[in-house]
Amino acid sequence: MTDGRDQDGRQAGSESGLTVLLALAANLGIAIAKIVAAVLTGSASMAAEAAHSIADTFNEVLLMVGLRRSGRPADRRHPLGYGKERYIWTLLVAVAIFGMGALFAFYQGIQTLTGHRGGEADPLVGYCVLAVSFVLEAISWRQALWQVTAAARDEALPLTTYIRRTDEPTAISVLLEDSAALIGLLLAFAGLGLHQLTGVAAWDGVGSVLIGALLTAVALLLGRINLNLLIGNQADPRIVADVRARLGAAPEIDWVVDIVTMTVGADRVLVCARLDFRDSLTAGDVEHACVRMARELRTAHEEIDEVFLEPVPRDDPELRERVIARYGRTLRPPKPESG
Repeated sequence: MTDGRDQDGRQAGSESGLTVLLALAANLGIAIAKIVAAVLTGSASMAAEAAHSIADTFNEVLLMVGLRRSGRPADRRHPLGYGKERYIWTLLVAVAIFGMGALFAFYQGIQTLTGHRGGEADPLVGYCVLAVSFVLEAISWRQALWQVTAAARDEALPLTTYIRRTDEPTAISVLLEDSAALIGLLLAFAGLGLHQLTGVAAWDGVGSVLIGALLTAVALLLGRINLNLLIGNQADPRIVADVRARLGAAPEIDWVVDIVTMTVGADRVLVCARLDFRDSLTAGDVEHACVRMARELRTAHEEIDEVFLEPVPRDDPELRERVIARYGRTLRPPKPESG
């Protein structure tokens, strides 16, 4: 099963790498075109979109670094591997979206609204760049959406639920970035068009401010997803429930005292369980039971990477107090004694 998990991990990493590379190529070309258009038109919305694309290009580089570094194998200093490093780099993406994109968009918008920017030149170049950018962003967005929806379908989860629960934020980051880019292009087009139609530069400034607000919302959402993963998310509740049921059904177990699960990387879960074994078992019986149950859990769920099972007495007051403090209750009532 280890080979299967490694193969699945490599396949997911390959798909994420393709998604990021496609987004990188699209954003780099779009950023250059938008910079030229912003200089030629003097549009605040176009300048905000140029900053947005520069930030996105930089972000794809960060995501590629995260994919590469998080794929390193476990070693003595990092016995659970480097999977969580991916979340650090994706968190930096959220910071970059806000710092490089949103703040600059707010600045450009406020400058225009307060009359500190010059008049807008012929916006035809801006319209052309926005149209081409929309097509390129849509291609990248389609790839990211395909990967995310396929993953959600494999997990049998609605898309929004999958985004909240996922331990693979790379494709989510690209999807959110590209979604924000498409909406931002529409806002820039509206700001540019309303400025041309009315002659009021404030519309262009409003478009820039709205782009800043959009990027801020995306940055906060990405930051929250990755912050939870860095802190240590519980595994998928369905996995936790199945682990509890399998351990509780084992003939050697009287009581499942405590279960702790944690996501330690993309498709990698750590399981720790405290179990009250039947008193009639010998030490050898307990050892063999632990090995068998760990193997069964890893076979049932490819995401489970490490399993630690600890024999404990269920009537220990300190342990019981710790479990109740964490969950507000014990996890499972005692099994009825077999007759």
